[in-house]
Amino acid sequence: MTQIIRSGAFLQQCWSIHPLCVTVKRITNDRTLVLLCSSCRFAHHLSLGVVALKEAIVQGPSGERRAGGGDQGESLLGRCVEGHHTAITLSEMDVFQDSVLLRCAECRRQYELTVSTFETHQK
Repeated sequence: MTQIIRSGAFLQQCWSIHPLCVTVKRITNDRTLVLLCSSCRFAHHLSLGVVALKEAIVQGPSGERRAGGGDQGESLLGRCVEGHHTAITLSEMDVFQDSVLLRCAECRRQYELTVSTFETHQK
């Protein structure tokens, strides 16, 4: 039977001890992002509230610089997870603010996630 712990502290501790072992696995239909840790074998489930692109200055195709971002964060994150989930890493997290920052090395995007609930599934 799987034990479920409802706290972001387990993900924060897991990520701080072995950050390279925490990887994005998938996004479920009910807007849950699943992260796996290959070291401790925990599955961390994050129920997504708001998914936004982190504002950044990006260079456009003609060389002009413009502000990046917009309201398409969730669809772009979904495409990243489907296409190249191994390139997505956890960059920052704050359990007091219920926020997580993900970075995709493939697309060079950063996603700010507001998390409704954290769950750690321990086998």
